[in-house]
Amino acid sequence: MKINEVILQSVTKIVVFIILTLALYLFFSGSQAPGGGFVGGLVLASSFVLLLLAFDIETVRRSLPVDFKLVGAGGAAIVVLTGLGAVFFGEAFLKHTIFSVSIPLYGIVDFSTVTIFETGVALAVVGVVVTIILSIAEDV
Repeated sequence: MKINEVILQSVTKIVVFIILTLALYLFFSGSQAPGGGFVGGLVLASSFVLLLLAFDIETVRRSLPVDFKLVGAGGAAIVVLTGLGAVFFGEAFLKHTIFSVSIPLYGIVDFSTVTIFETGVALAVVGVVVTIILSIAEDV
């Protein structure tokens, strides 16, 4: 017997957008408030889990043709390369730098290598969590 999941699938499309917005907020607020790459990555992974609950695995794989093992490995590589970048310039491993850039008509914007590191952490978390969820779902 096929269950009609139209309401669940319709609500999921809206809720996933809200979850993705929350994940971005948590990611970017991490340097000034609680949050960052780990929490943002977990919230982002939860949106993929919600998609998997509302739709079947094949539909999600067709919609998101991403190998999450590569996403996790790429995130781990970014984390390591961020740490080695500091060593390359004669600093301690994972020593972060803040620099300012003047953007015309906007003003001075501060950038930090912490954001690059947190991006790697978020990608690693998303890759690992979604890979684990997909491997559990394929066994069931």
